[in-house]
Amino acid sequence: MSVKLGRIMGIPVRIHYTLWLVFILITWSLAYSYMPHQYPGLNTLTYWTIGIFSAITLFASVLVHELSHCYVAKKNGLPIARVTLFFFGGVSEMTEEPQDPKVEVKMAAAGPLMSFLIAGVLGSVWYLSQLEKAPIAIIAILGYGALINAILGVFNLLPAFPLDGGRVFRGSIWARSGNLVGATRTATRISEALSLLMMLGGFVLIIAGDFVNGIWTVVLGWFIKSGAETSLRQTLIGETLSGITVRDIMTKNVSTVPPDITVEQLVSDYFLVQRHGGYPVVRDGKILGIVTLQSVRAIQKDKRSSTRVDEAMVHGEPMVAVKSTLSALEAMHRMARERVGRLLVVEDDKLVGIVTRGDLMGTIQTRQELGALHQPWTVSPTAPIGFGAVQSRVCVQCGAQLGAGVRFCPYCSAAQPQEK
Repeated sequence: MSVKLGRIMGIPVRIHYTLWLVFILITWSLAYSYMPHQYPGLNTLTYWTIGIFSAITLFASVLVHELSHCYVAKKNGLPIARVTLFFFGGVSEMTEEPQDPKVEVKMAAAGPLMSFLIAGVLGSVWYLSQLEKAPIAIIAILGYGALINAILGVFNLLPAFPLDGGRVFRGSIWARSGNLVGATRTATRISEALSLLMMLGGFVLIIAGDFVNGIWTVVLGWFIKSGAETSLRQTLIGETLSGITVRDIMTKNVSTVPPDITVEQLVSDYFLVQRHGGYPVVRDGKILGIVTLQSVRAIQKDKRSSTRVDEAMVHGEPMVAVKSTLSALEAMHRMARERVGRLLVVEDDKLVGIVTRGDLMGTIQTRQELGALHQPWTVSPTAPIGFGAVQSRVCVQCGAQLGAGVRFCPYCSAAQPQEK
């Protein structure tokens, strides 16, 4: 639900529909409350003009803030999928997380530093415009821009996810301990504590009669809490899938279907027998596409006996092929980007396997239940594909079941004694 604005530094920039709502709200509050209080005696049109251009200045500053993250990320080899401006500001969407705590700290700190730089520049121009007796509308816009960027910089330095300060805080702990999961858990606990304090303060403001600021504070607190929990889940997933490739978890003996059978035969001979969610469609060794349950549902029952599989494919998901050496984490990101439930694994134009979202979720669940974080990925000769050879041990602090070789408990982050 976003509109593409263009590309900057080769990165797509999009505007989410919620931005228009907050743009109207900010413009209205500036035109009817803030600016008349700061600069009394102006007419309504002037206040609305100041409000509009001040709001534009705010979101332009947020965009530059996000682009500073992107610049540092690209300098360190981290790809950025897109930048999206939305209700709470902006977000730079990375296709992979930093593997070095120093890179994370640099990338996170770039945003607030840029906000402070913008505040300094606008503040200097604001001061000079007052000396030169510039029009009051220009002085008001410059003053608001300097103030809001200073606030944006300070707010983003709070040590809470998903704010930049939370990433700086986590990166600092990560650099000292070498434990990304433990650092993320610590940062998440701090984030949750700050978010609860913000929400409590918001409720106090509401009770005291400051309804608008109270609601904003509660919503921001909830946003921080939600963002912290999401960051922790993403980190745990990334660590769980670390070292795993598509080859480790893919189904190798893939059932395929010919393109010229009917959908009715497809249902009776494949979906009702093997119970897979989709099948590659192959003719003479050439992969034509994917036929899924979604494809079948799109065909009316009375037409399934006369509709061929190659006709039904157009109603299903697109075919996405990957190499077996692709990491499992990147495979998950690829599924999300392409909005598909399965990837075909192809080597030398030959289908060698298929990996589904269920394969990935099953691997994540199993490895987390067995405490397989930080453990090299090895598969025993007798284990099913996707399950590691794990020997059980217990955490010295919380008693959780852990896998052999685990250095830190994924549940309480306690360091575990290692065999000499």
